[in-house]
Amino acid sequence: MNLILIIIACVFLILFGIQVFLIFLIYKQNQPMSNYPLPVYHFIVEWGGSRIGFTEVSGLDIFFEPIKYREGVSPVESSIKMPGLIKYNNITLKRGIVQGDNEFMQWMKTKQMSTIERRDIVIKLLDEQHTPIITWRVQNAFPVRYSGPVLNSNSNDVAMEVLELAHEGIDIMN
Repeated sequence: MNLILIIIACVFLILFGIQVFLIFLIYKQNQPMSNYPLPVYHFIVEWGGSRIGFTEVSGLDIFFEPIKYREGVSPVESSIKMPGLIKYNNITLKRGIVQGDNEFMQWMKTKQMSTIERRDIVIKLLDEQHTPIITWRVQNAFPVRYSGPVLNSNSNDVAMEVLELAHEGIDIMN
């Protein structure tokens, strides 16, 4: 009789434990992971070309150039600083070279005198379900430098190409 009661109690505890564990998993799954920083390795770049995969994007910088100011009657022997014009670094896109893909060079060749084809670039950081988490919109971008691969007979690396883009602003959307 005692053995049957012990078995029933164990079965009840096991079933109750499974229910508690399932409730915990459902609760955990519905909670946002906002306490953790986002990884940077899952992203796409919409730049007007057919290939949107890149190995690296850099230059998503926005800063103010400080203005120094000092009046001659100031008793302080240093200047004050004020925020000046907003500045943006150039965006750098890096990817492996694929045979037959010369879209970077085609864009570079759109330069005529002081004009060139300008494009809005969209860079999206994605989550595990490929949903955009943060989006950077780069306005009026145009190529200012193309760099081909470094060729080395002793290397085991992938042939990479780099496109540097000047632009007129970045908007960040979460």
